[in-house]
Amino acid sequence: MVDVTIIGAGIIGSFLAHDLSKYQLRVLVLEKDSDVANEASMANSAIVHAGHDPKDGTLKAKLNVRGNRMYETVCRDLGVSYQRTSAFVVSTSKEENLILEQLYKQASDRQIPVSFLTGAEAIAKEKNLSETVIRAIELPTTAIIYPWEVAIALMEEAVLNDVTVCLNQEVRMITKSDLYYEIHTQNQTYQSRYIINAAGVHADDIYRMVSPKHAFRIIPRKGEYYVLDRLPEPLVQRVIYPVPSALGKGVLVVPTIHGNLLLGPNSSITTQKDEKNTTKEALDYVRREVSKTVRNIPMNQVIRTFAGLRPTGESGDFVIEEAQDAEHFVNVACIESPGIASAPAISEYVLTDILMKQLSMIKKETYQRRTPILDCKNLSQTERKELVKRDKTYANVICRCEQITEGEILDAIRRPLGAKSVKGVKKRVRPGMGRCQGGFCEPRVIDILARELGISALDILLDGEHSTLLMAETKEEGCISSESV
Repeated sequence: MVDVTIIGAGIIGSFLAHDLSKYQLRVLVLEKDSDVANEASMANSAIVHAGHDPKDGTLKAKLNVRGNRMYETVCRDLGVSYQRTSAFVVSTSKEENLILEQLYKQASDRQIPVSFLTGAEAIAKEKNLSETVIRAIELPTTAIIYPWEVAIALMEEAVLNDVTVCLNQEVRMITKSDLYYEIHTQNQTYQSRYIINAAGVHADDIYRMVSPKHAFRIIPRKGEYYVLDRLPEPLVQRVIYPVPSALGKGVLVVPTIHGNLLLGPNSSITTQKDEKNTTKEALDYVRREVSKTVRNIPMNQVIRTFAGLRPTGESGDFVIEEAQDAEHFVNVACIESPGIASAPAISEYVLTDILMKQLSMIKKETYQRRTPILDCKNLSQTERKELVKRDKTYANVICRCEQITEGEILDAIRRPLGAKSVKGVKKRVRPGMGRCQGGFCEPRVIDILARELGISALDILLDGEHSTLLMAETKEEGCISSESV
């Protein structure tokens, strides 16, 4: 029996687990995937939006502004990446200027730093803006992160403070007694006094397990992206937004912390909650749309495309509340954009406005902080030499594109909630995220995983179940065929 079970280990579930780990509570996290932050938290624009865009009076507006103000401290305390880049919202017509003026007023009313620029002033700051840009607003508190890095760090720290995380546990049925819920997965049953439903695109399915009502419905929206290689000179320094539409913030140009460039997303409704393929039509649309705001985009430098699903609700707002017909069952649902930016504030809201009114929330006297993974690229030559003296694995470069050492990979595998798959290693320390996309380093990562996990390289997974990468040993002893199954 636990006090609180969180269903879903995306960035929202991770913030909730982390914040609850500071209290004298028994907390359980159930996640259907093989790792933390594998779904919407892995495939998005990675922006901490300033809070200018959501409609007045919504939870989105309230929590986006609050979340933006919390993030820098959160990331510093966790030892994860955070970069304040600023952003432009640009208009290319008189009609768009009217929307820009409305966004400026919303930002000002919410006490978000904002300023107007003429087209010429904006282009002077960002030389690759399209010549069709006639006006812009600048939002200097806009920032970028890696959401999966934040989520993994949060959950690591939660585990250090006695939160139990059970991966590969798909919730299939929930039953209610007078005192607790029974949560049934494919092979286990768990008992919990409270449930927090943070299941992303599946949040409506989870809610229907305890309620015959249809209080909300998730309509998945697919967004598709290009990732560009590092350029000799950054194309843009800031996040570049077009004027938003009813479909969202539009197709963006986003610099990333490690120097890549992100283009996207489009927005298309899908009925499939596991549809993550990219399509030529959608990517062509992204390409056309970004050319309206930014010029000189070197599309010959694309190294990857990907797609992600947003858990869009019908109301246009987040759904964060205790279910009226299911006591002690809290929905944290329909968390689409600006969900990443709002995440720390969403967790704070759930604790202070819902749980603290019902649960005895006593702070722990001691709290253990995580030790971040070393980033050898950022060490001085002297620091690097001293590190290698202590541990020679830090002298062995595994990923040439990203300059990732064996020592960093070993740390990613061995730490709390450590990597168990190629993608798990990639999310934690980036081998495979560079120009060759794992062409050089992936076999070496497989070898390290096999050695550390004590299993055959044939059993190493790319990600979840049934994703083995190798099919058989070759005739030459000790060699493995890299042919995909």
